Amino acid sequence: MCGIFGKYSVDGVTTESLRRMADVLVHRGPDDVGFHAEGPIGLGNRRLSIIDLKRGRQPICNEDGTIWIVFNGEIYNYRALREQLKSQGHSFKTSTDTEVIVHLYEQEGDRCVEQLEGMFAFVIWDAPRTRMFCARDRLGQKPLYYHHRPGLFVFASEIKGILATEDVEPALDPLALHDYLSLRFVPPPRTMFRAIHKLPAAHTLTLEKDEIKVQRYWSLRYDPKLKIDERDAQAALEGILAEAVESHQVGDVPVGALLSGGLDSGLVVALMGMQNN
Repeated sequence: MCGIFGKYSVDGVTTESLRRMADVLVHRGPDDVGFHAEGPIGLGNRRLSIIDLKRGRQPICNEDGTIWIVFNGEIYNYRALREQLKSQGHSFKTSTDTEVIVHLYEQEGDRCVEQLEGMFAFVIWDAPRTRMFCARDRLGQKPLYYHHRPGLFVFASEIKGILATEDVEPALDPLALHDYLSLRFVPPPRTMFRAIHKLPAAHTLTLEKDEIKVQRYWSLRYDPKLKIDERDAQAALEGILAEAVESHQVGDVPVGALLSGGLDSGLVVALMGMQNN
């Protein structure tokens, strides 16, 4: 699962502050914990090790240590992106999908998210530009919460990580409570806490010159309409499902599935069995 956390503060960031955030997120990543604190920025990660168990410790940086990332999730097309980036002159010190995002950001900037296929929440610190870039996957499978006020930006995979810094007052947002009682959930960017926000799915956030900018990078499209018969539709669906199941099995640890007895999980397990025979 993994958990990410960190802060930007004009007063500087201490490792102790990051460690408090890490302690309350230990359930998200019991295998390892890593920090990077330098000047106004501090990044941290609680890791559940899946790929490159020995070298994949986060935070991870680019070749010259000027761009750093903490990442939660999986990028299913990272191998193809890795080969593309290597052909463009980028060098890698790990075989992780995390490092691919760092170099893709170097190559494409904010548009890097448009090439990522997977579930993710990540935060990149671009030191030369004194800039933070955050993103969530298209459907919002991985969470990212944040607090911002002049001179301070704090983020974490869970709200409790932000509250652990003691920089934020845990005050109830009455409008969020109204939403919850009316809708049975709190629509982003609002949360139950007045000063804490949730980055919506398919959105990026940039922090630059103490100002944040949130914008959508993807929307679901219903066109063009397909004109195929039932047999071709069945074949196309089978191919898509098989590709999805195969891409989700990448890892350096054993992979399993939660079999509930329903049609969907049964289909996933059946395809896994076919691919691993």
